[in-house]
Amino acid sequence: MTENLKLVFPNKEPQEIKDIRKDYYRHMCDMFLEMIKSISISDKEMKERFKITNLDLLNELEAKGESMMVFMAHYASYEWANVVDIQTGIQAVGIYKPLGNIYFDRLVRRIRARFGSRVIPTKYAMEEITKDKNKDGVRMYGLAADQSPKIYKATYWTDFMGVKVPTFLGAEILAKRLGIKVFYLKVEKLKRGYYEAEFVPIADDPNTCEDYSIVKSYLRILEKQIHNKPQYYLWTHKRWKHRNALSEAPEGATID
Repeated sequence: MTENLKLVFPNKEPQEIKDIRKDYYRHMCDMFLEMIKSISISDKEMKERFKITNLDLLNELEAKGESMMVFMAHYASYEWANVVDIQTGIQAVGIYKPLGNIYFDRLVRRIRARFGSRVIPTKYAMEEITKDKNKDGVRMYGLAADQSPKIYKATYWTDFMGVKVPTFLGAEILAKRLGIKVFYLKVEKLKRGYYEAEFVPIADDPNTCEDYSIVKSYLRILEKQIHNKPQYYLWTHKRWKHRNALSEAPEGATID
């Protein structure tokens, strides 16, 4: 964690890094307690603790029967985003990579499905979403795109927090294939156990966007959040582990 902080904040003093780290661990303790609370929390309390500021936008999309692709990030509260299921008729569908520990993975799936959301392993995403196209209903496909892909799948490299790293393209590719609007779920922590979220438009028609422009727009918004309040980002994951592996990029990879 400290290595990541020093890497992306080279100009911060040691005490600043220490303060961010301390606040980060406090936040992660909150996150753990919130995950447990998710099992029994009431719908009413959930809506009070995780407010969507532009719910009218979702209601409009629902009325039009338009599904959406939502870029998410490991920032603030990413486990409570499925609150959309109890505030609209839109079903949240989380696309995720199964965890190595099958028992913890089972718990996470249970929590994420608590309010009616579906969870789909990444490798089955295209298959399941294709089936959805032939069914009634409006869906919000959510995918955290700020992790690091396997090096042999690293076909696109760009800057994130000032460091050149490989970047996931799955959400952009899915949005273009489906031809659905793209948003970023911008979550801010107000205080312990309370969050505010906004669906920020990224692309109205993804098929008119240049390749990689959607991903880059998402990264720029996330970077601003991290610079503003870095303690709420998941610094312990290995986002920058391939920063020195550019020479191992697959043939034909795009370096931006």
